[in-house]
Amino acid sequence: MAARPIKTLSQLDPERIRDNLAMVRSEVAAACRRAGRDPQGVEIVAASKYISVDGMEALAQAGINVVGENRAQDLVAKHECYGGRFTWDFIGHLQSNKVRQILPLVRLIHSVDSLSAVREIDRRTPGGITTNVLLEVNIGQERGKYGIIPSEVDRFLEEAAKFPKVNFTGLMTMPPPAADPEVVRPAFAALRRLASELSQKWHGKYSFENLSMGTSQDFVAAVEEGATIVRVGGVLYG
Repeated sequence: MAARPIKTLSQLDPERIRDNLAMVRSEVAAACRRAGRDPQGVEIVAASKYISVDGMEALAQAGINVVGENRAQDLVAKHECYGGRFTWDFIGHLQSNKVRQILPLVRLIHSVDSLSAVREIDRRTPGGITTNVLLEVNIGQERGKYGIIPSEVDRFLEEAAKFPKVNFTGLMTMPPPAADPEVVRPAFAALRRLASELSQKWHGKYSFENLSMGTSQDFVAAVEEGATIVRVGGVLYG
């Protein structure tokens, strides 16, 4: 599959992004009403993987507050120019050898799925504080896909609990690809149920109140099923 083109400042219209952001917020609010939820409980993270360094200016002008980056080197480059203008999350696959680059820059890592990454986060987190992370779950148990399969989550957490400076605050997933959001709704519901089970099992150690699920194609269904964070890109920039 060919890589998507990188969008630069000259290719992005801040006003259009602002309008699209308002539309996403409106759809999130409507989904929350249908689900009996408070819209304030859902955060919109702008996925910036295909935005160039200079293109980040358009996002700032549009009023975007939180961005999620997929690659460590891109996060570093963008943070050097716009560090104070956004809150930064890391949403891509986390390799343990990239932890040292991203750890000082982000408030949340969405994609922890290996003990080597847990170990490295613990090692590089300064004493007296913890680093907040989400556990990435391969909810569809797809072969070759990142994330811990549901049946292995408890075992993984038993080992991860040996590293006290890594604080799991929720779960993240990328469901199987589907053109129809209704096809992936059961995956979102399954992640919500898993989070509820883990909250009871790990009460006093970890909380699993954060659910990072839903992208541009399916964020409405994700919110209706309990998402607290949606990661959207194309719907904002198109």
